[in-house]
Amino acid sequence: MKVSLADLITGTKEGKLVSFPTDTVPALATLPSKAELIFAAKQRSLDKPLILMAAKAEDLWSYIQGSDLEYQTWQKVVNKYWPGGLTLVLPASEKLPKVMNPIDPTTIGIRVPNSAIALTILAQTGPLATTSANLSNQPPLQTSSEIEATFPGILTLKSTEYQGLGIPSTVAKWTGTDWQILRQGGIKLDNSDSIVNY
Repeated sequence: MKVSLADLITGTKEGKLVSFPTDTVPALATLPSKAELIFAAKQRSLDKPLILMAAKAEDLWSYIQGSDLEYQTWQKVVNKYWPGGLTLVLPASEKLPKVMNPIDPTTIGIRVPNSAIALTILAQTGPLATTSANLSNQPPLQTSSEIEATFPGILTLKSTEYQGLGIPSTVAKWTGTDWQILRQGGIKLDNSDSIVNY
């Protein structure tokens, strides 16, 4: 159902499943506590965790945990690449709802997108459980019409172009000292993005 930006934000706060554009591919999103709606709609395996997306890094830090040195390293990386197409998989804190990553709730992927519309929504709703808008194992959908056809009843934005880069975000998992690339997107990390002096 196509709605205004204000109605989409209200619906999101009420725990509905929504879709909005990002800088990479359109997102399916809902409150973290309602993440099971995404798994059900996408027919997604529970061993594929969701991404926690927010308007700024400060909104995400309470959902993760690490040493002071790790936080400094992570902060340096987000200062360099966010907002943008980089998802960091980090150790999760107790605050994270287990439904975000049912099989392994000890980690969570976090991201701040480089999209004015997405940032406007996230600034109003707080961090959201997100993933690409598509059925599991299918290519990401690129337009609101495709998304509505695939997911009837979810809220999408009317009169908004949904096209991002069309390339999913780079996904980098923290190993304790450096990054393991789980999916290569448009952003490439380099050696300076790891803990150098340990």
